Amino acid sequence: MKNFNGVIIEESLENKDVLGKVKILKTDVEQVTEEHKTPWIKQWTLHTVEILENQADNIAEEISKALDFEHDWYADFKNSDFHYIIFRNKVFKVDRAKSEQYDDVTKYGVSLGIPDYQLDFSPHIKEWER
Repeated sequence: MKNFNGVIIEESLENKDVLGKVKILKTDVEQVTEEHKTPWIKQWTLHTVEILENQADNIAEEISKALDFEHDWYADFKNSDFHYIIFRNKVFKVDRAKSEQYDDVTKYGVSLGIPDYQLDFSPHIKEWER
């Protein structure tokens, strides 16, 4: 089985029940800076999580429904084959062998007003290009 790994920002969740359904590997707390563009909160609580392959679709849907409806957030997790990028009420499941599939995800995220430098899951956006 190819389990998925990713990060869920606790403050992005309206409903935190999904955190009890994933394996939390570690938790980091970051103080919010201006660059985060989230002035309504003081910190981000980043949970590095593992999701069982056979639960990935269900967890993605649950995260999609749980994300804060007042602000635009996304969460993502991946394994070697697939990358789930999850927005409120919209889930993208990208085949990692087809990098052009990330284009629609990035366009969608930018259309919500998410800064493009935060949409950094695309393999063809290099750090120095941001």
